[in-house]
Amino acid sequence: MDEVRLSINGKECIAGKGQTILEAALRNGIRVPHLCYHPRISRTGACRICIVRVNETMLKASCTEPVADGMRVVTEDDEIAEIRKGILKLLLAEGDHNCFYCDANGECELQALVNMYNIEQVPEEYPRRNRVVDYETSEGLKRNENRCVLCGRCIKACAEIQVSNVWDFADRGSRTCLTSDLFAKIGDSGCVKCGTCVQLCPTGALSFRTVLGRGQAWELEKESSICVYCGIGCKIDFYKNKEGLLVKAMGNEDGPNRGHLCVKGRFGFDFVQNPKRLSRPLIRENGVFGETTWDEALDLVANKLMEIRRRHGPDSIAALSSAKCTNEENYLMQKFMRAVIGTNNVDHCARLCHSSTVAGLAAVFGSGAMTNSIREVPLSDGFLVIGSNTTENHPVLGSMIKDAVINKGKGLIVADPRRIELSRYADYYFQVKPGTNIAILNGLMHVLIEEGLYDKGFVAGRTEGFQELAGTLEKYTPEFVAEVCGLDNPEDIPKAARLMARLKPMALYYSMGITQFVSGVNGVKSTANLQMLLGNIGVPGGGVNPLRGQNNVQGACDMGALPLSYPAYQSVTDEENRARFEEAWGVTGLPVKPGLTVVEMLNAAIGGQVRAIYAMGENPVMSDPNQHHVIEALGALDFLVVQDIFFTETARYADVVLPASAFIEKKGTITNTERRVQPMHRVLPSWGDARDDWWITAGIAKRMGAKWDYRGPEDIFEEMRTVTPSYAGITYERIERELIQWPCPTTGHPGTQYLHKDRFPRGPGLFTAVEYTPPAEGTDAEYPMILTTGRLLEHFHTGTMTRNSKVLDELVPEGFVEINPNDAKNYNIGDGEVISVSSRRGSIRIKARVTERSKPNMVFIPFHFYEAAANKLTIDALDPTCKIPEYKVCSCRIEKIYQ
Repeated sequence: MDEVRLSINGKECIAGKGQTILEAALRNGIRVPHLCYHPRISRTGACRICIVRVNETMLKASCTEPVADGMRVVTEDDEIAEIRKGILKLLLAEGDHNCFYCDANGECELQALVNMYNIEQVPEEYPRRNRVVDYETSEGLKRNENRCVLCGRCIKACAEIQVSNVWDFADRGSRTCLTSDLFAKIGDSGCVKCGTCVQLCPTGALSFRTVLGRGQAWELEKESSICVYCGIGCKIDFYKNKEGLLVKAMGNEDGPNRGHLCVKGRFGFDFVQNPKRLSRPLIRENGVFGETTWDEALDLVANKLMEIRRRHGPDSIAALSSAKCTNEENYLMQKFMRAVIGTNNVDHCARLCHSSTVAGLAAVFGSGAMTNSIREVPLSDGFLVIGSNTTENHPVLGSMIKDAVINKGKGLIVADPRRIELSRYADYYFQVKPGTNIAILNGLMHVLIEEGLYDKGFVAGRTEGFQELAGTLEKYTPEFVAEVCGLDNPEDIPKAARLMARLKPMALYYSMGITQFVSGVNGVKSTANLQMLLGNIGVPGGGVNPLRGQNNVQGACDMGALPLSYPAYQSVTDEENRARFEEAWGVTGLPVKPGLTVVEMLNAAIGGQVRAIYAMGENPVMSDPNQHHVIEALGALDFLVVQDIFFTETARYADVVLPASAFIEKKGTITNTERRVQPMHRVLPSWGDARDDWWITAGIAKRMGAKWDYRGPEDIFEEMRTVTPSYAGITYERIERELIQWPCPTTGHPGTQYLHKDRFPRGPGLFTAVEYTPPAEGTDAEYPMILTTGRLLEHFHTGTMTRNSKVLDELVPEGFVEINPNDAKNYNIGDGEVISVSSRRGSIRIKARVTERSKPNMVFIPFHFYEAAANKLTIDALDPTCKIPEYKVCSCRIEKIYQ
């Protein structure tokens, strides 16, 4: 950035070319009063509070006036002070700014300016107009426009950060007011309750509805931690009152979210203090659960596990680790299973969401992680979003992509079976049939090769296998692909491919709409094929970017909570790795036999090979496919331990239930989807007698003879660093002050923003000739419809947390099935009508939601709701390589229920 030199209040200052006077002053530690300006939105110049004198004569709005070399600025003199006082008096006179009953008391920027300029009286004769007060229609937000100063921050926050464009001004002059989608009430609008408008509002015009506690601003205590929901890993400042109740959550600008939050991050924290939380260990006796002490519970667990191991061998025991737990807790769980139990039977929910990512990208690149960074979104010239409902499942990133496309003019191609929000803004949208991702990707690559649009230099210099790929792609003409994918716009496939070739760089984002198939690994390889063909690997703003579903899926994989890998993906079958870990852990005889995956564990339980399961933070009754089969497997066990924060659907089948601390009750680290390691801080004490997951696992291990003496998470992290090369240079001290992404091999290394800059870990990138293969289960006369499943914006995973959160449960209190209007007409089904949905595995009753969002002959069901559990219907067919279940497609039928 070119430098500009100017004088502010006699001080020689340096500013960047293009900066405003206000930005230059703030950069140099000089305060200029302002109301409409905020660093996260574009310049407004509405309030005029920030006027300054330029070159001894002109009065300018410092928030819009650019700096110039030699400029002389005075930020306040007698005239400026009087003008500011006059503006403030008019604002006070026009509105209802009684601080005694205002939610913003103590943190109101208008209040601070009034105090600063010692304003005591306002003109009573000024005409005051009563405006809209709406405290009821929105589940999360309150609006009192009598406190509004028309600064426009909320409008720009919604247009430029959330990019929903709900807020706007209506009318003119003294009648100017806010409107939400042209409605007077927030609840009538398309507001998604992200709360960014409230966070940026300088007064009490917009505020949050009470979720748990209340408190004056000066009474609240703040601590930051990381959101527990999706893989973005948003940093949040949590506020609690004197009674220890959580009051609000505010986005922290140091995190990957840059201060933005979605509705779950903003309001989904109150489950932590829900009275239904588990607070004491429970033991089942004669079919009834009773409370007990920690010593009795842990003694029982340790003794039962030792007995089962003695009678049936170590491989008769399996464990489920958790992507909702910290790196330290996942590391300790896999160490417990390998070094104490003596088996590699440890897995976690990544098996169900992104195991195909790890396997696919590792085969192609040599590393199975997201290649680029969230902060590179502005560097991308365009985006391909395939198999990812980004604005609902990773909403903060979705807003970043919307900003780039809508506000910055970047390119966008979307492929998804449902008309997701991003499809509205796409240059090209392909509404593919579920399970046909490989075909559409092959079709795009066919055009790139046929028309010579691929990056020939990258392909020749950094890849292998091109000729075999090209041969396979020959038959994937636009017409052939349209037939396979069920598209009526084959002419758009060449157009989209040509656009991709022009977008330099283009970032590819995907999620479970690519991975959760029996062809999941091949689907992932196809995304890599496309990006290598375009030369979009190893450059900022490009890459293959899998979006992880939970805040520590990446970290749990990194820590070795997988049946085939020690930490850092070091194979358990390699003798050198085994020797290295035996030395580090002070044990002998670590197992070399690969362990069982999540679904294989349950199959083995039914077969009698697995006799005990220790489940930490997992709820397989809700999360695993073919629910009837899961329940049968849990019932076949000799012993089941469930360690969780609520009495989950899985806990009903447990012998022992151990109460664990929730995410803001613990300290540790998590690794988000972009490989960024972040610290979690303890905001609250643990609920009741709940304990940290690492403490519980360590307690069991010590009772089984392990000589563990960890004093806390940092001790575990330090040990983990010594056996995890990609984390070796990361320390607690560093991540408190630095943004670090692995690989980070030494403490002097800055971390790695994007991967594969000059070479791939495997050498040349491997093009994989992949053919489209149909899903495991096709439709027929008995089951003529396709079922696909997924998540909602307002809920998460099995609903354990979000359905115990007040605002989130109010927003979507029950499940539904999306049905296309054509199908609804054919089956005589009305919107809101309870219908039957059945598959070969089960049947549920659920309300119909008639919408154009889903393709004809396809239905969509979110899997958060036990009363209408989607996984009663899903198939447990597995990808042969990574063993991920095919959640995204199976056959079903829908039926009207006649009373």
